Amino acid sequence: MHDKKIIRPEENCWRYVQADRASLLVDGKNYFRTLQTAISQAQSAVYILAWDIDSRLRLVRGETHTDLPAELGELINAVLKQKPELNIYILNWDWAMLYTLEREWLPLFRPSWKKQPRLHYQLDGECPFGSSQHQKVVVIDDKIAFCGGIDPGKHRWDSSEHAPDDQRRIDPDNELYPPFHDMQMMVDGEAAKSLAELARQRWQKATGQHLDPPSPNQDDIWPDDINVDFRQVNIAIARTQPEFKGNREITEVEILYLDAIAAAQKLIYIENQYFTSWKLAEVLAQRLKEQDGPEVVIICPRMTGGWLEQHTMDVLRARVSRKLCDADKYDRLRICYPHHEALGDIYISLHSKMMIVDDVFLRVGSANLSNRSMGLDSECDLAIEAENAEQSDAIKAFRHRLLSEHLDVSANELEEMLAEHDSLISLINAREQFPRTLRRLDCEIDESIDELTPTADYIDPERPVDSVEMSRKLVPIDEPKSPKKQIIIAALVLLAVIAMTALWKWTPLNDWLTAENLQQLIETLNDYPFTPLIVITGFAVAGLLAIPLTLLVVAVAISFGAWPGSLYAILGSMLSAILGYIVGEWLGRRSVSQMAGSKLNRLSKRLANHGVMAVITVRIIPVAPFVLINLVAGASHIKLRDFIWGTLLGMLPGILAITVFANSLLRVVQQPEPLEITIFVLVVLGIGSLMYGVKRWLNRISTDT
Repeated sequence: MHDKKIIRPEENCWRYVQADRASLLVDGKNYFRTLQTAISQAQSAVYILAWDIDSRLRLVRGETHTDLPAELGELINAVLKQKPELNIYILNWDWAMLYTLEREWLPLFRPSWKKQPRLHYQLDGECPFGSSQHQKVVVIDDKIAFCGGIDPGKHRWDSSEHAPDDQRRIDPDNELYPPFHDMQMMVDGEAAKSLAELARQRWQKATGQHLDPPSPNQDDIWPDDINVDFRQVNIAIARTQPEFKGNREITEVEILYLDAIAAAQKLIYIENQYFTSWKLAEVLAQRLKEQDGPEVVIICPRMTGGWLEQHTMDVLRARVSRKLCDADKYDRLRICYPHHEALGDIYISLHSKMMIVDDVFLRVGSANLSNRSMGLDSECDLAIEAENAEQSDAIKAFRHRLLSEHLDVSANELEEMLAEHDSLISLINAREQFPRTLRRLDCEIDESIDELTPTADYIDPERPVDSVEMSRKLVPIDEPKSPKKQIIIAALVLLAVIAMTALWKWTPLNDWLTAENLQQLIETLNDYPFTPLIVITGFAVAGLLAIPLTLLVVAVAISFGAWPGSLYAILGSMLSAILGYIVGEWLGRRSVSQMAGSKLNRLSKRLANHGVMAVITVRIIPVAPFVLINLVAGASHIKLRDFIWGTLLGMLPGILAITVFANSLLRVVQQPEPLEITIFVLVVLGIGSLMYGVKRWLNRISTDT
């Protein structure tokens, strides 16, 4: 035990309360089986706080030890029917449409759930723009509670074997998904009551409805088959809560991390999905520079999530890791990932958020080692600081349990191997080439990707983002040499654009400007040499003249077919966008800002995000005509490279969708056969669903900012 306590109530934790029992549940198989039993024993109230929930999740798989429904939604239906006094409250983050393809759409509209008046389901968006409700808490009757990193989501179940092609590891859509590693802590006593209080506070903020605690009873609902790791143990509850609507900022999660790192003497053992927090990296770097500082072992996934995360969060992780490696003068740092050779190119998705210090301090929760978990997202972690040898032994046993899983050895074998090596890092090095092991994480990234990726301020912010302040910081306002001249030029350009837009919309030109007329005009070009160059140049000029881009794309697609038409439309759009950008850059931000009005000034602030993602956003959402976006982008001094990439990535899906749609429609008109009609209907449904989801998310962002 340390001489100085790490846990300091009301400074680095909200509550420090006793649990009669506490257990650690590693991986979804163990947690969900226990959760099924716990929910089935509920009498009064169940609270579920989730970042994601899928009612189709099968809690148990390949097991026949119970008659309880395996599916979460059906289990909830069953217990509500059996227990007339029971109410179940589900608070799910009102998620961003970015996650649409990963989530169940509106589980409340399941027919069986709609008939349950005592099932209360609420989407919780009571958080700042860009943040999320990331707490993962379940409480049963104020008697037992679970807290950690596992949501009741569709890709969370797995066994600790993380076996290749495990047919039980299948989602509700009958698709196999990669191995998944995470954990929850289970507590009772005053710790469970405090987590229930937290859940009721969240419910009141989200709904305005006050919930009373359930009536106390003497029933013991702790599952009989759960091994108790700690008895009569004090539990710290640490939270992150961003400042929002009068609620003060809470950073207990961050302070507790900093205090634990500062107190470490021998070993800091971390498992975490992300590692991007610059502040925590600074403190770890200082400890690594000490001659007699602790070993630091950090286990992360080989890669995170999908393409977007790998090109953002993984890049930030590489930057932070380089900082630690530079500070590691005494070879006391290892950043590893779980390797399982039998998985081939697939890797274990390590999702846990766990820390052990010197086998006397343990924390498990929802908080990643990311900036946003320190101040932007809501988080909840539980921590134990050993007060006697028995509790310290339990923490050590848990660390060995995790290492046994990662190194694929028994607990006894691990004890023997640790005795043969003078440090944990030495053991990891010795087993690095085994089929299932911990391997050193290669934090090298392509220089071009590193250069393209913005700083953490934009990808992984620590505090809620103020768009106005960010705009002023990122987008310099150049002082024009001749203000009057700049204003006159800007006025003429913008008036010309507005005039052209009005002409196309409210004059006889509107009758002439049809897809049929444009198609006839374009088809005549087939008789001329250099047709592609003529079409692309004409497309670019037409875009500058404010001719509607969608109309141009349709005309080109019908005239030249889906694939040549798509290529011409993309190249023409890009050329038109670059020309508009150059004009806007020449005019300057002040000139455009003075003449553009409030809407385009808001657009300029959106583009001030200074990165590819900002441009993608305004390309997908119709916040302003195509040509005006180009002018404002140039005037906002966004890098041309970012503008080009953002324009390409943002417009490519839409252009492809329009050309496929136009050609499918043309085939139906020319050959109204069942097959062509079926293909057309499928194309329309697919494009419509995708664009509706993306635009709904982006429109909400546009409204908020």
